[in-house]
Amino acid sequence: MSGRIDWPGLMRAGLHGLGLEPAAFWRLTPVELRIMLGAEQAALPLTRARLAELAAAFPDRTRGDRDGRDLGSDGPVGGAGGKAWQLDRDGGGL
Repeated sequence: MSGRIDWPGLMRAGLHGLGLEPAAFWRLTPVELRIMLGAEQAALPLTRARLAELAAAFPDRTRGDRDGRDLGSDGPVGGAGGKAWQLDRDGGGL
């Protein structure tokens, strides 16, 4: 059932995983417990706005781009992309 709090799981994480005493566990706010468990460090979901931001910052490059890189049939100069470029060029995709 979604929306229900998994108290046994939270207690195991706090008492066993974090080594908290019961009184210390029950004094924590939910936000404090989430921070202690590292939940706040989890990656945020990718939203449309963030995807648009990333696409603007890192645009796709095509063979005709004039950005100083050689995207010949062997891939970017100095990179390890020769095989990837070959697959993409032949329709194999990445």
